[in-house]
Formats: sequence, structure tokens, C-alpha cells
Amino acid sequence: MTSSVSPNVRAGLMLGVGAYTLWGVLPLYLRLLRGVPALQVLAHRVVWSLLLLAAIILVRRQLGTILRAARGRTLLLLCGSAVLIAINWLVYIWAVQHGHVLEASLGYFINPLVNVALGIAVLRERIDRVQMVAVAIAAVGVLVMAVAGGGELWISLTLAASFGGYGLIRKVAAIDALGGLAVETALLAGPSLAVIGWAGAQGQGAFGHDTRLDVLLVVAGAVTAAPLLMFAAAARTLRYTTMGLLQYIAPTLQFLEAVLLFGEPLRPVHGVVFGLIWLGCAVYAWASVREARSPRA
Repeated sequence: MTSSVSPNVRAGLMLGVGAYTLWGVLPLYLRLLRGVPALQVLAHRVVWSLLLLAAIILVRRQLGTILRAARGRTLLLLCGSAVLIAINWLVYIWAVQHGHVLEASLGYFINPLVNVALGIAVLRERIDRVQMVAVAIAAVGVLVMAVAGGGELWISLTLAASFGGYGLIRKVAAIDALGGLAVETALLAGPSLAVIGWAGAQGQGAFGHDTRLDVLLVVAGAVTAAPLLMFAAAARTLRYTTMGLLQYIAPTLQFLEAVLLFGEPLRPVHGVVFGLIWLGCAVYAWASVREARSPRA
């Protein structure tokens, strides 16, 4: 009996799982940079990502295509997405360095439901009642966290909102994942180089003093680009609902790392909040699968 799954879909599934797994273990990498201020880590991430992306673009001979796409409205949108992804990266780096991986993982569990809310509010998308219930359950979880004061809720909300807004902009911007990230990092390169230069002038620069640390900072380019390119390739072959289910791999891994590896305290309020968020995610995932399987008129 032959499998009904095509080789392309299998490859796409492996790439999708790989992308979200790499995002899920990102805290392990960032913990190695705890001695470097978060702003400098962000700056190096931008610069080394840009250099790697530029090399890939030149090899693929896509520079002309990207320059033609990154004009007018698209360039304006990318300016907005660049600011949002910079905020997202900075808060995430800071959270990992300061022992708030639990709150970071919560933000990415909330993110899919934030995307639903943004789709309704901005894109006027319509969802069914079950999906609306899922969003409401997650909202109750956030409210419980806010009332109980269990942890740094601002981290979760900032990560969810910034990445949700970033995804919304990239959804409507007429440029592919590689080109979009290249333009975003190019826009952020000036401020990033200024941060690196200023830190060096103050004698506080992280680069150029320790070979191991230098290698870790340079690797930031690959750490950023590799999962994104894998994700983009997977998205071309997998159904949207499949990608939607895979996205829970990353925050699940982050949650496990926070509790099992980093020893972050799991307080009772965390149990209630994560329980509600997981329930909301499960309801939303079930509704999405049901919708995908329903016959079209």
C-alpha cells in the first residue's frame, strides 16, 4: 500500500518542524550570550543577518527583484515591520537573559490567537463561533495573569502584539520572506552599527575580545536566517492549517526549557493561565482542522 503523502509534502513537513524546533531552542543559544547587553545582541543579530542574507541574495541573483519590490507602499510597510521585529527581538532577548522564558513562551502561545483578533479587526476576516470562543478563553487567561500579577505579563503581551503586527504587515506587503527580511535588516543596520560603535567607544563592546563570544555573535546571522528560510520553503508546500498546528512546537519547547532546564518557578497562577491558553489553542486548532476538512460549496 503506497503512501498518499507526496515527497514534496514530506520535505515541507520536515522543514516546517525543523524551523519551529530551531525557534523553540533559541533560548539555549541566547543564554550563552547572557554577558552581552540585550541591545548589543540585537545589533549583532541585525548586522550578521544582513551580511548572510546579502550573500544568499547575490548567489541567487535576486537583488534586482528585491529592489524592484521594495518600493513605495511596500517599502513603507517594511519600515513598520522592521520596527516591530526589532522590538520583538529585543524584548525576547532581554526576557531570556533575565529568566523570563516562561513569559516569553506564553507570548508565543497567545500569538496565533492575536493573529485571529487582528484578522477580524484589520482585515475584516470572518471566523466561526468556535474560533471566537478560543480567542475568548485565551483572553480570560491573560486577564487572570494581569489580576494575579503572576510574572512579567508585559513581556508576553509585547511579544504577542509585536509579532502579530509584524505578521499582519508581512501578509499584505508584496515581497517574499527572504527579500522582506533583507530589507528590514538593511533598514535596521544603521542604528545597529551605531549601537556597536558606541559600545566599543565606551569600552563596553562585546565583540573582538573573546574568540568564543565572537563566534557566537557571528552565528546570530545563521540563527536568524536558517529557520526563516526553512519556514518559507515549508509554507509553499504545506496547508495553512498544518503550519498553524506546527507553530505550537516553538513555545512548547520554550516552556519545557524554562521549567526543566532553567529552573524558572512554575507558580499556581502559571498553571491556571497556561491551562486556559492551551485550552484556547486546542479549541482553535480543532476548529481550524474541522474547517479545512469541511466540504466547500
